[in-house]
Amino acid sequence: MKVLSLFDGMSCGQIALDRLGIEVEAYHASEIDRYAIAVTKANYPDTIHLGDVRDVNVREHFDLIMFGSPCQGFSFSGKHLNFDDPRSALFFEAVRILGEARQINPDVKFLMENVRMKKESMEVITDALGVNPVAINSNLVSAQNRYRLYWTNLEVDGLPQDKGIKLKDIIEDSFLTDRDKSHCLDANYFKGGNLKSYFEKHRRQLVFSVNGEWRKLTPLECERLQTVPEGYTNHVSNTQRYKMLGNGWTIDVITHLLHELERKD
Repeated sequence: MKVLSLFDGMSCGQIALDRLGIEVEAYHASEIDRYAIAVTKANYPDTIHLGDVRDVNVREHFDLIMFGSPCQGFSFSGKHLNFDDPRSALFFEAVRILGEARQINPDVKFLMENVRMKKESMEVITDALGVNPVAINSNLVSAQNRYRLYWTNLEVDGLPQDKGIKLKDIIEDSFLTDRDKSHCLDANYFKGGNLKSYFEKHRRQLVFSVNGEWRKLTPLECERLQTVPEGYTNHVSNTQRYKMLGNGWTIDVITHLLHELERKD
């Protein structure tokens, strides 16, 4: 299988394929963040790096294209610029590349991930890709509430089975939590949280000790929230680990979506 991953980040798609035991002949990755690239190189040194998505042109056969174009313009926590945000407009680069790939392989499979967004933006993406999104909350496979939309032409067998994982299950010390599922991990989690934002805005998960101390989750705990292999991101600073984990995919959701490839393999 030949794979093209756009906005590859720390290569979550590659982890998912690996976890499914799907043999990948060549994994091409478009990414510009040097820290995410460093983590990918440390874990998957054979990755073929392509640089900026705007410079990618498809001239060979691909079996699978994966992408999660930048979501800042779509997110309800952002400024709601939608496609007027140049980062979110990069989605159309992915559409262009997918079109080029279809000229060579009309049966190419694709998977796109993005955040919950306004209906108008969702319809633009749906019309461009020709499939309706599947909504999945990562809390079925992890200890994190993370509601995401997935567009794919793969056959999806409903929702993932609920694994019943709770936040207390992934804490690496004696700190306690007041909830079963973490708030959604985002790319700004490295900034830390405070009691006001946690209890009033319901963001930036905190855990607590018996004597009243509190802290944010550790990078290892965040890897567990995203079902990423433990220590996978331990090649860059903690700040960069938090950023890429917040931007990344929940691996066990992706494996669920890619199961059709496992059956064919």
